[in-house]
Amino acid sequence: MTTPAISADFSERLAAIIDIHKDREGPLLPILHDIQAEWGYIPEEAQPQIAAALGLTRAEVHGVVSFYHDFRDHPSGRHVLRLCLAEACQSVGADALADQVRAALGIDFHETTPDGRLTLEPVFCLGLCACGPSAQMGDRLLVRANLAKVQKLVAEAGA
Repeated sequence: MTTPAISADFSERLAAIIDIHKDREGPLLPILHDIQAEWGYIPEEAQPQIAAALGLTRAEVHGVVSFYHDFRDHPSGRHVLRLCLAEACQSVGADALADQVRAALGIDFHETTPDGRLTLEPVFCLGLCACGPSAQMGDRLLVRANLAKVQKLVAEAGA
């Protein structure tokens, strides 16, 4: 995804997304989902306009964007691989797996492969605590993950 230019087109599209949801109960999450669907992430430049339209502070909008692991505040690749680093997964080897995956992909967390196909993100619980370490790509969950399983998941996604 490309970074949206701060332009009239960007502001108009952003305003249209906000207008669709602003009169709903709890409009912030649907607005953020639509913005991320449009640009692939929540541009920092959008957050003041969202806050003003909803009567929130920029800090409140930023807090929601940064709290939920489904939202990104930076561009990502076509696919996002999430590795769980919560305590339960750490206790069964998540840190070692993360080191192996980062080395195999040649990127660190919050980075994207040079071809733009894959971004690696840490998460702090996928809800699969009894089956860790766990990972997620798109709608696919991976339990008792190891490097071979992660590489297969990445290959099957075409990333």
